[in-house]
Amino acid sequence: MNEALDDIDRILVRELAADGRATLSELATRAGLSVSAVQSRVRRLESRGVVQGYSARINPEAVGHLLSAFVAITPLDPSQPDDAPARLEHIEEVESCYSVAGEESYVLLVRVASARALEDLLQRIRTTANVRTRSTIILNTFYSDRQHIP
Repeated sequence: MNEALDDIDRILVRELAADGRATLSELATRAGLSVSAVQSRVRRLESRGVVQGYSARINPEAVGHLLSAFVAITPLDPSQPDDAPARLEHIEEVESCYSVAGEESYVLLVRVASARALEDLLQRIRTTANVRTRSTIILNTFYSDRQHIP
């Protein structure tokens, strides 16, 4: 899993990160290899877990999620099991959950349709996970999902 990437692997990973729909033929041209060599390398990158899948990037606003926020959560009772991520996993408005160092235990990225929907979601999060919340509404995203490929 920690096997180093060579220059060709880096080219393939960069190209796939930029366009997950690139054909093997296009990748072969960009990497200067045969299609079969690229296919073998891509399969190896997948089996090693370097390439973890291919998906479409959806614009949240285009599907009605007009408001995004970071919600920091802290357990109300630290003596209780630390199972907030598992308790919140089924809530579809919670896009991501990060364990963090600092005053809070976790930071969630949530997306909802409105301020009222955020208020309702926060109450659901508090009740479901028995946590205190602190929210920061995202006004503008300058960049996201950037991938550093050495």
